[in-house]
Amino acid sequence: MPLNSPAVSIIIPILNESAIIVSKLQSLQYLRPQCELILVDGGSRDDSVDLARSWVDKLVESPSGRARQMNAGAAAASAGLLFFLHLDTEVPANLKELLLVNRDCCDFWGRFDVSIEGAHWMLPVIALFMNARSRATGIATGDQGMFISRSLFDKVRGFPEQPLMEDIEISRRLLQEKKPHCLKQKVKTSGRRWEEKGAYKTIWLMWSLRWAYWCGEAPEKLAKRYGYQVEKQSK
Repeated sequence: MPLNSPAVSIIIPILNESAIIVSKLQSLQYLRPQCELILVDGGSRDDSVDLARSWVDKLVESPSGRARQMNAGAAAASAGLLFFLHLDTEVPANLKELLLVNRDCCDFWGRFDVSIEGAHWMLPVIALFMNARSRATGIATGDQGMFISRSLFDKVRGFPEQPLMEDIEISRRLLQEKKPHCLKQKVKTSGRRWEEKGAYKTIWLMWSLRWAYWCGEAPEKLAKRYGYQVEKQSK
């Protein structure tokens, strides 16, 4: 790998995020050029792509679907370490140092603890249980900011291109190779999903879907159920 290659490739899948995309990408500029910013658009119909173009190192177009978009971003990445980030998640100021310190020279992966920003009193409790569950099981979620060495990502063949639970499935595959680094430092993610749809309803929906997935229900069926419930809650 060339000496001037970035240390980390930050891969951000988006779809119709024009309202927040500039401010969120501006907040990551201090990481460049040591980290390259790769935005993967899944077919936005607003002006997200035009707004983002000058704030990223690479802009990739992909079929919609978070797994497909993240795999497309990984294929375009230059660094030996891949960091998959949701646009509405804020990273620690010393992100690069946290990702690179005391890591194996080849295969490793992990995630951060998470805090959830918002007004609802349940959000810190949700984050507490998310972090505890992840630490106990070794299963990471996209909200926690997953980092995976390129060699290990290739070994498990990337994210499974399924419509839901792709983060859980890749965690299962990664666990067969290595235990994760569960970093205590926190990324901050938006609580808008819980606040807009209702905290209790969203908790119940996500846990019921996860339980069904663990019991073997197909991701395609779960995605239909998820879409139906979200639409129902919106009415």
